Amino acid sequence: MALTFGTGPLGAHRGQWSFELPGQVWYLEDWPRRMRAVLGDQTVLDTRRAKLLHTAGSFAAHQFPLEDISKHLLVPIDDVSKDDLTVDDRVGPVSRFDVRVGERLGRGAVVAYLDPPAGAPPLAGYATVDFAAMDRWFEEDDPIYSHPRDPYHRVDVRASSRHVVIRHGDQVLAESRRPKLLFETSNPIRYYLPFADVRIDLLELSDTVSECPYKGDGQHWHLVLGEERIDDAAWSLPHPLPEGFAAAEHVCFYPEKLDTVVDGERIVDAQPEWATTTDEPIDDVSRGV
Repeated sequence: MALTFGTGPLGAHRGQWSFELPGQVWYLEDWPRRMRAVLGDQTVLDTRRAKLLHTAGSFAAHQFPLEDISKHLLVPIDDVSKDDLTVDDRVGPVSRFDVRVGERLGRGAVVAYLDPPAGAPPLAGYATVDFAAMDRWFEEDDPIYSHPRDPYHRVDVRASSRHVVIRHGDQVLAESRRPKLLFETSNPIRYYLPFADVRIDLLELSDTVSECPYKGDGQHWHLVLGEERIDDAAWSLPHPLPEGFAAAEHVCFYPEKLDTVVDGERIVDAQPEWATTTDEPIDDVSRGV
């Protein structure tokens, strides 16, 4: 996300380059960290030779040597006599596989590159593995949540004295001069307010819990004002990962659902182009807070 979305150097709202970018831009780098994927009781992938592909307008995608994927778990899709070939002009022909572990099936979870055309990333002999199709992922020995981390994605939480007011109509829902400002690569600033400065009596715990590999779970809150209810109006980080720890015991409100006023100026939230759902926070490419 950091390179390819939002204000990243390959994003739609990027800054200025000293030259004009071509139509198709990609960047491929080595990823020396050990990566493992598990389905059921079987290790589907175990490699120290992955690569990371950044393509303008797409999420950074890990590419794995096909020989580091457990071949006995792969089932070619369609008739093998047809070689299961699909042609994509950007990457050339590919071969697609299901992953089967006992009764478990990861449908179309592995896509292998066969003969990339000129100008495409040199990925012959590599494959992608669908993150969601696996039960567990590990980077070295640490579990990965939501999706693999992007090395160019950064999260910084800073104490601030900005005056932040959250309103709905004429009613003040929260007001603080001690917010924590969360700066996240290619994303708008997020204003986290201490619970003590929020009308907690107006918030109702939601069943929505999103995931972020950088900050941790996002526990959502509904706003209830008499007969009116605004679903998932805010979120907090009950079990933050280290990058988000300073924002623990704080609440962040969606500026597109409620008025957020900072030092007298109303914040107009710019939703990133990768945000495609409405039931999860839009401040992270993980499709979760």
